[in-house]
Amino acid sequence: MVGRLYVPPLDLKPLLPTLRQESPLLTAMNLAPRRPLSILRREAGSTFMGLAFWGLTPSWLTVLDHAPHCARAESLDARPMFREAFAARRCLIPAGGIYLWKMQPRFKQPFLVTRVDRGPLLLAGIWSRYHTTLTEYADSTALVTVPTNDFLAPLGDRLPAMIDADDALQWLDPNTPPNTAHALLRPAPRELLGAFPVSRRVNDPVNQDPACAHPTGPMLRWNEQET
Repeated sequence: MVGRLYVPPLDLKPLLPTLRQESPLLTAMNLAPRRPLSILRREAGSTFMGLAFWGLTPSWLTVLDHAPHCARAESLDARPMFREAFAARRCLIPAGGIYLWKMQPRFKQPFLVTRVDRGPLLLAGIWSRYHTTLTEYADSTALVTVPTNDFLAPLGDRLPAMIDADDALQWLDPNTPPNTAHALLRPAPRELLGAFPVSRRVNDPVNQDPACAHPTGPMLRWNEQET
């Protein structure tokens, strides 16, 4: 399960030229669930950036610790908690990478998965709004995950679905039929992503310094000539 994100400063304008920002991108070197993060969503014909709590919190949820921070793409239509949000409230979570942990004989080695070109990732998500009063509300979100591609499978079995910038508006548009949106949820191409080992400082979410994301070894990347 995806439980940690790397969110450095990102230039999203080349990907989404019409993006409106209600608030600046919330950056974090080692973002854990149950924390606020920036999401992109479509509302009133515009795409804008706002904040949400990482952990989907519908109005009927009584125990905050039960708020899921990930939703499997395969269960979006089956689970009531996810079905309505997937049909009408899809979002994108901008990030620079995702941390995964690879089992070793005596410890788990953390890796940071990024684009090979280190560009921004647009991660698929769903969101919910809980009104606390008639005029006040809190938004929350969960990442949508898909099986990891065969190249990165040794690091973990799930990754967030990554939406191509050309498909971003279609994913965000609440009028896009669920079956069309679901077709965008697929494992990332092998050549898109790489991964490099990082310090075990990332194991503790209290650590938020740049050293968490600093490579401690070379990037693993898919090479078609070696297959």
